[in-house]
Amino acid sequence: MIILLLRLLAAIVIAYFIGRLVSKVKLPAILGWLIAGMILGPHAFSLMNLEVLDANWYQTMVHILECAVGLMIGTELVWKKIKQSGKSIIITTLTQSLGTFLIVSLVFGIVFYFSSIPLYLAFIFGGIALATAPAPALSIVREFKTDGPVTKALIPMAALDDMVGVVVFFTTISIIASNISEKKLPAYLIVVVVLLPLVIGVVTGLFAGFVLKKERNAPATIALLIVTLLIASAVGFIFNDYIMPKPVLNFMLIGMAFSATFANMMSEERLEQIMQSFNPILGLSMIVVILNLGAPLDYHLILGAGLFTAIYILARAFGKYFGALFGASITKSPDTVKKYLGLTLLPHSGVSLVFTGIAVSVLSTPAPESAKIIQGTIAAAAVINEIIAVIIAKKGFEWAGEFNKKVDATNG
Repeated sequence: MIILLLRLLAAIVIAYFIGRLVSKVKLPAILGWLIAGMILGPHAFSLMNLEVLDANWYQTMVHILECAVGLMIGTELVWKKIKQSGKSIIITTLTQSLGTFLIVSLVFGIVFYFSSIPLYLAFIFGGIALATAPAPALSIVREFKTDGPVTKALIPMAALDDMVGVVVFFTTISIIASNISEKKLPAYLIVVVVLLPLVIGVVTGLFAGFVLKKERNAPATIALLIVTLLIASAVGFIFNDYIMPKPVLNFMLIGMAFSATFANMMSEERLEQIMQSFNPILGLSMIVVILNLGAPLDYHLILGAGLFTAIYILARAFGKYFGALFGASITKSPDTVKKYLGLTLLPHSGVSLVFTGIAVSVLSTPAPESAKIIQGTIAAAAVINEIIAVIIAKKGFEWAGEFNKKVDATNG
């Protein structure tokens, strides 16, 4: 285990420096971390080999750090801040996520009809496509200190989008599995997967709020935050590993609900103090979560990517962009949100790979050819889309004029 731990530490250090190099050419550091994950993962130099990625301690650590990244979303969900824009965020989330599901399903429905491939696969592609991976966009927000209408819309949307994604994907795969497979997913799983992380986060967040709202020095504050965060994660592990039929809980949602709860129990000044203390841990968490996102991606798939991969990437981008544009237009959101929010929603791979794994396990026995089509298409799309999407997401914030706004606000 010590050797595996040293491998991981070396990978984190290398990723950090690659991120610094990428930043020098005015690209987001996350792109460097993602590429480092691919280079150091099992498909290339194998510093982070399968032995590391499959180790229980590694999986546990990643889930805890996903929970930590969720704090960045939750601390922005202060009721006083979001009550004015809450309705427009919910509507835009639904139009861009359900719009993506409909567009991708429709496009693949036409393609598969003429290719004599089962039409139900089109709906699985749609279900996988609507999810957004929040970590890449959040790391850009953090690195470039973005603030403004697009940032304020994106942060809560990152959490809501995952919830809609879970409901649509699990509903779709449950209906298809009940018709073609013996591996039927229980209907209650949909509700549990969405609500359980929120319940765990809220209950543990209430406890954290009582503990944290009193003024303390930085070391005491950070120690209490880490302890309460570990409690939230531990409750998640108990349900995920011992109670759930499949380990599919979203730990980022646990962290989001946990921090949203305590953020609404204290003054803005105290919350700012807590997050300042937590900043170095958040930075490390971001690097490891993105490394973990990149490591399973096989860059060789770029060469083998076929027509389905290109169709998937383009149809998903179309659905996200125009779905966000439509939602922002009908809610009379600012022009920058209409034009650029969709660009920040393109990162995808983390959630898509989880959904793909579930779809493949359901289809592998009754429809192995269908399982291969999904696995090959999404795996290749994950590699290509993630690199392009990170660059486009950064441009979205830049064109919206939201770079370095947090610094300006504090200075001005």
